[in-house]
Parts: sequence; structure tokens; C-alpha cells
Amino acid sequence: MSATDIVPQAVVRRGFGLKDQIRDSIVSDYHSDLIRRIKEQGHTLGMGRLTFRLAQEFGFCYGVEFALNLAYETHKKFPDRRIFLTNEIIHNPRVNNRLHEMGIDFLEASSENPARFAHITADDIVLIPAFGAPVDEFKELKDKGCLVVDTTCGSVVAVWKRVEKYAREGFTAIIHGKFAHEETHATSSQALKYEGGKYLIVLNQEEAQYVCDYIVNGGDKEALLRKFEKACSPDLDPDQDLKRVGLANQTTMLSGESLEIAEMFRSAIERRYGSELVADQFRHFDTICTATQDRQDAVNKLVQENIDLMIVIGGYNSSNTTHLCEIASQHVPTYHIDDASCVVSPSRIRHKPAGEAPEVFTDRWLPDGEVTVGLTAGASTPDRVVGEVVDRIVNLAFEQ
Repeated sequence: MSATDIVPQAVVRRGFGLKDQIRDSIVSDYHSDLIRRIKEQGHTLGMGRLTFRLAQEFGFCYGVEFALNLAYETHKKFPDRRIFLTNEIIHNPRVNNRLHEMGIDFLEASSENPARFAHITADDIVLIPAFGAPVDEFKELKDKGCLVVDTTCGSVVAVWKRVEKYAREGFTAIIHGKFAHEETHATSSQALKYEGGKYLIVLNQEEAQYVCDYIVNGGDKEALLRKFEKACSPDLDPDQDLKRVGLANQTTMLSGESLEIAEMFRSAIERRYGSELVADQFRHFDTICTATQDRQDAVNKLVQENIDLMIVIGGYNSSNTTHLCEIASQHVPTYHIDDASCVVSPSRIRHKPAGEAPEVFTDRWLPDGEVTVGLTAGASTPDRVVGEVVDRIVNLAFEQ
């Protein structure tokens, strides 16, 4: 019996109607009674000399909950079938480890390996993560006849539609994002669905300025192509393809930076071709997801409220979490940790500093006396992990 004998469609995007049956498992694995109580108390918890202030918006977003519900429903629906994930479903080690414990296998992470799906058969089930997957991967899996369960976040799909529209209309997609990130990899592939579709990925304002200078003044084409070798479509011609550009972004980037980059490109087009041609040669649509924006806004608000330090909780490879750390670190001492084990003692913490790759240890991170600790978590971080961090800090502080 094949997958298509059980479920008629080749791609499932809305689940199997088993949400009620998997609810208890989701609650048990990811929810926290402690965090629920803190929310009910105005997002504040006082414990001795410590006061914890939770950001108004933090942790799991709708897209993450959607992806996990689909994964759990798939496991419930097909307990005896091989189930694979093309990559981490979200960027949180606790969540991915739990799925692995359930028997869901993770395929080789590198999408550059042409044989990564070689052992997949028509009787298998393959989950697409919340970040989505490149167009060619979707096609290969559908051609194999396996059942594809697509958990791609709706906010990501909205960006895809924007990039597709740019390609159809002859605009090169300028994507503010990290070229190696799964989401940006999938998004950029949408431009190539159409003949002549092009894209170029810029990481930050510095890279954006480099491209804008080229638009205005021209320059060394080969140097630009070398600089963006891994971050542009294979046949990009800067002299022709940067005449008409449309801006998009990885949904988890810093909103303010994305808007500034869009304005940089609009200004470059205007300086090069004149204000009367901007409407014909520049497109922009803000594609930062609402959940990302809400969490960034909540952190910006919290750091203005007389806190002594911030704890940011989430996977180190989570883009939205690292940006929360960047925002908070501009105002107060900030420690990005991935789980409670990073809190080694009241005098030592293991964390990833903003903008730096390796973990470091910091001593005397928790000041003496009355301390107000701000807390937030990335959109892929379960409440249970946040609760464990609070519990560990409290227990260690009282052991002193």
C-alpha cells in the first residue's frame, strides 16, 4: 500500500484532523505551568531578591505551533511508516531532539548533496520544515510519489509570493537575509521558477551599500559577483539585472534594518535614473512577519523598564532569537542561552554574545542585592524551556 492509497493528495498542508488527539502530547512536551502563572500575574514574578519580568510577546509563534501540530499529527496518523524531515523543523534543539525521539528521522542537512533523497520511496512520508524548502526539493519529492507534509509558515509563503511576482514582472529580487539560512535558500529559489528570474541576497546595510553604490556609479562587475558568489542567482548580470529591483526579506530579520535597506535601494534607483522612473524600477513590500515584529517590539519596550539584565532564550542558530539578543544588548547586559543548563551558577553563565559565533563564559553575571531580570525567548522556544530557566536561576540564587 502506498502513501497515495491512504491520503489522496501528494502534499498535505492542513493536517489530518487529529489536533484534539495530539493536544495532550504538545502540552506535556512544550507548555509550562510556571510560565502560565507568571503571565497571569502581569508577566512578573517576585522571588526573594529576584524579580523576573517577561516580555509581553515571546516564545512560540503561530507558525511554529502550526508546524509542530502537523508533525505530531503525521506521527499519530502513520505510526508504522517511515517519516523524515528535510531539515530541523525549527531552530530549537529541544524540539528537534523530541521529534527524533518520536522516531522521525532527519535527512542530511546539506541541500547541496544531489543524493540526499536517494533512499526515499513512494511509501515514505517527508515533512517540510517551517522554513520551507527550495523549489527543486519539492519537485524531487513529489516526483518520487511520497507523501509530503508541508509545514512551511504562512509568513514565509507570503514572501515567496512576493518574490515570484517580482520575477514574473522582470524585477531582480533583493533579499535581506542570511544566504545560508534555510528560509532564504527556499525563498531565493522562488525567483528561479520563471525564465529570467534573478535574485541577490544582502546580509546587512554594509552589503546593501556596496550594491547601491554599484547601481549609482557602476563598477567592477567581476568583483561584485565574487563578493556575492554564494548569494546571487547563477547568471546574474549586475549591469542589466540591477536596473529594476524588488525588495523582500527573510521574515526573522531586524525590521528596522530591512526598512532602511529598502530605502537605500529606492534612493539608489532614484539617484541613478531619476525620481520619475522610481515607480517603474523599484518595488518594496515589508515581509517581516508579525510575530517577529511583535517580539522585537516587546523587547524594545521591556529594556526601557528599569531592568538590570536580559536573558534571551533560544537556539543559537535561530535568527529571530539572535536579533532579540542584538536589540537588548544595546541597552542592558544581555545573555543569549539555549536552555537552563547554560546557567552554571549564580556567578557563572555560558552564553552566546550578540554578533559573536562561539559560546563564552561570563562570571558575576547576576549582581548582588535586588535584581530585576528581563526575560524573552525566540519564536521557536517552548514555554517549558523558559520555565526551566526561571526555576534554575531561582534555585541557584537561594542556594547561595
